Amino acid sequence: MHTPPPTTPRTEPTDADVEAFKEQLGRPPRGLRAIAHRCPCGQPDVVETAPRLPDGTPFPTTYYLTCPRAASAIGTLEANGVMKEMSERLKTDPELAAAYRAAHEDYIARRDAIEVLEGFPSAGGMPDRVKCLHVLVGHSLAAGPGVNPLGDEALAMLPEWWAKGPCVTPCATEDAAGGGAA
Repeated sequence: MHTPPPTTPRTEPTDADVEAFKEQLGRPPRGLRAIAHRCPCGQPDVVETAPRLPDGTPFPTTYYLTCPRAASAIGTLEANGVMKEMSERLKTDPELAAAYRAAHEDYIARRDAIEVLEGFPSAGGMPDRVKCLHVLVGHSLAAGPGVNPLGDEALAMLPEWWAKGPCVTPCATEDAAGGGAA
C-alpha cells in the first residue's frame, strides 16, 4: 500500500456499527466501547474494547481489528514470516526496540485510562517480540501513524482492503458515521 488509510476520530458505536461488527466477526461485540478507526469504506475496522468483558474476564486487547479483508491480508503477512523477521530486528536494532517499547507503553497507558489490568501485558507480543500483527495494525490505525513502528510497517505492507467496497453490508445502516449508542 502506498498510502495507509487516513486516521479517523474515535466515535461512539451506532446500531449500524454493531450490525457491521456482527457481520464482520459472526458474533455480537463483547466489551465494545468505541469505534477506534473507521475504514475508508465507512465501516468500522478497529474497535476499542473494555479491559474487562461484561462477565469480568480480563481482555487486554484494547484495539481489535474487525475487518475480515484486512485481517486476511495480515494473516498472509504472518504466514510469510513477517513476525519472525520483525522480532529478529528488535534484537539487533536498539532504535527500533526503543520505539516499540514506547508503543507498548502507549498501549498500556491507553488501556489503563479505561481500567487498569494489573500484571497483564499489552498485546501483540509488545514490548519484546511480535506475536500478532493484527493487534499492532489495530493499534497503528487507532493511535495514528508514528506511535507503533511495527504496526505502521505492517500496515504499509497491506493492500488497500477497502478498494472493492465495504467488506459487509449490514441491514441497519442509519447513522453509520457515529453519534448513536450501541
